[in-house]
Amino acid sequence: MAGRRARAGRGWDASPPRTGDTTTPDPHRAGDDVPRPYRDGDDTPHPRRAGDDAGRLRPRRGRRSHADAADPEAPATPPRDEAEVAREICLRQLAVRPRTRAELAGALAKRGISEEVSAQVLDRYDEVGIIDDAAFARAWVTSRHTGRGLARRALANELRQRGVDGDIAQEVLGELDEETEAETARALVERKLRTARGEPDAVFRRLVGMLARKGYPPGVAIRAVKDALAAQSAEAAEFAEQIDADALAASEGELDRDARLVD
Repeated sequence: MAGRRARAGRGWDASPPRTGDTTTPDPHRAGDDVPRPYRDGDDTPHPRRAGDDAGRLRPRRGRRSHADAADPEAPATPPRDEAEVAREICLRQLAVRPRTRAELAGALAKRGISEEVSAQVLDRYDEVGIIDDAAFARAWVTSRHTGRGLARRALANELRQRGVDGDIAQEVLGELDEETEAETARALVERKLRTARGEPDAVFRRLVGMLARKGYPPGVAIRAVKDALAAQSAEAAEFAEQIDADALAASEGELDRDARLVD
């Protein structure tokens, strides 16, 4: 009976405190029978901790547990086909602007695509017309000559840098005749003369140098500048009459020096 009364005064079935007794057991005081979240032999969680424990034990949605991640039987992502990767690289390059076969081959090599796979993909693109170095060269020459006023010599250098075959480049550049090249040079000089300042001889050197940097031969550059100066003013015309275009054109060293002058 004493044991039962002692047990009845504490624990889960403890009687409520008597009226007027405001003493609250100190849970930190030694000897108090403070309920634990889990008692021996009782798997019922403490009411205060039920939500906390449940939230802590619940796995997060959308994430794999460490056990699943380390599962050797989990399906692994299959490696991508090298040819598929090569095709994607080429299409991304071609989406920016047209490319030559050499440019695409260089891009594939930088990404680690083998030469065998690269050749297979590029050969197929050649067959279906996605790669056409001749069409590329024609479009490049038309755009750069019309937009930048580049002559055949400068255009040939740009095509070579982009891997266009020499025979293809020669054939395409042959479509740009000497008369068209001379007309373009004269138009460039006339446009520059509108804002040119300085003595006629200084203006002459700057304009010849400008045409030389754009790839015009010495004879074409000198004659274009001389004719434009002759039509500008009386002073410029007098200076132009003194110019021996043939003699200057024959002096390659002097023309190269003028080409380095600031435009």
